[in-house]
Amino acid sequence: MTGAAYAGAPAFEAPAPRLTAWRLILVGASVFLLLVYSQAWVFPLMGEQATAEQGGLIRALYLPAYAAGFLLLAVSPGATFQALLRQPFLVALMLLVAASFLWSIAPDQTLRRVFAAYCSALGGVVLASRLKWSELAEVIAGAFAILAVIAFVVPLVAPSVGIMQEIFPGAWRGVWSEKNALGGNMALGFAVLGAAAMLNPRRRLVWAGFAALALLLTLMSTSKTSLVALILGLGGLVFVAIVRRGPATRIAILWLAIVAAGMGLGIVLFAADVVFEALGKDATLTGRTKIWAAAMTQIQARPWTGYGFGVVWDDLGPWAPLAQMTKDAGFRPQHAHNSWIEQWLGMGLIGLVAYGLFYAQTLILALVALFRHPGAYLAIPFLIVYSLMTITESIAVTYNDFRWVLFVAIAVKLAWPDREIERRRV
Repeated sequence: MTGAAYAGAPAFEAPAPRLTAWRLILVGASVFLLLVYSQAWVFPLMGEQATAEQGGLIRALYLPAYAAGFLLLAVSPGATFQALLRQPFLVALMLLVAASFLWSIAPDQTLRRVFAAYCSALGGVVLASRLKWSELAEVIAGAFAILAVIAFVVPLVAPSVGIMQEIFPGAWRGVWSEKNALGGNMALGFAVLGAAAMLNPRRRLVWAGFAALALLLTLMSTSKTSLVALILGLGGLVFVAIVRRGPATRIAILWLAIVAAGMGLGIVLFAADVVFEALGKDATLTGRTKIWAAAMTQIQARPWTGYGFGVVWDDLGPWAPLAQMTKDAGFRPQHAHNSWIEQWLGMGLIGLVAYGLFYAQTLILALVALFRHPGAYLAIPFLIVYSLMTITESIAVTYNDFRWVLFVAIAVKLAWPDREIERRRV
């Protein structure tokens, strides 16, 4: 492989196919799908407290995203099926999601949410099966660019909506319900927009400009955790660029990365109070450790199977797991605030292992991509930011959440190379 290949410059790749009207429709459907799953419309439309009646309307408003996914599936069903089979642990995981209906504490709710989860995962699979790395990066970046512009404009024209007034007054929240959502989404967007700039040199300045806007919005959110995630994502981009320069460089950088990771782990384990103080956080991570302890207590009652997919946090019965967790934590949590605990609580140890295998397979394929193709520019930074977010947010094996949709898309794409897509295009 030549030095240019190691540099990761995509200029030597085959040119993108001509944008016909039909292809524009498909690209538009892909971006639309992601925008709906971004949930950026929920807070402006429904307000901070959605009623049960509004909840039904919200579910209905995801139907167009499901339709967009089925449209993309209809265009290339064979490629979608073959790409999905390249990620066997994803297949096993989704089968387990459906199987949890058999032992769920609310089978009717699980069944409804299984459908939503399958449609959400399908959205990621169809994106990965149809698009080359450079195209996938631009489709995702396009969605984030639109979200960034809207999130920037809303606080300026409607401060009462876009800026928090009571809790954390002055912090921007854009079109989401609180500042951490804006910060987290823009941190993820920064990584994706940076990858789009690296993978598409002709539009590098455009995507770099939107990445700068994502950085500004992260700062305006005042979310220090999101800023750390953004910096780590930027570090991932730089890491990929350096590693792909050549064999000697990548060995040295990999060694330094291992040492740095070890030092970081040591600081977290033995000097966590320093980390919390630097981030302006208390040692309970704003009450999250209380939720984790309460959830682990409930897990002990059903460690192998859990309580069923997607039902624990909506069962309001006096003897339901949520009632006891509310008592133990001292407040009513909305979710586990940890993707790993969430899997264990909903689908038991079996589900936790299934997700762990899928996650591990994705990480391994991303490391392989680091030495094989420029797709690492998208995969590595995204996985860094996403992995950090899973520690404090329940964003894995879920439904109607574009962060999970994007993880599925990148995971499947890592197993479905560009040559498979080029071979099927006329």
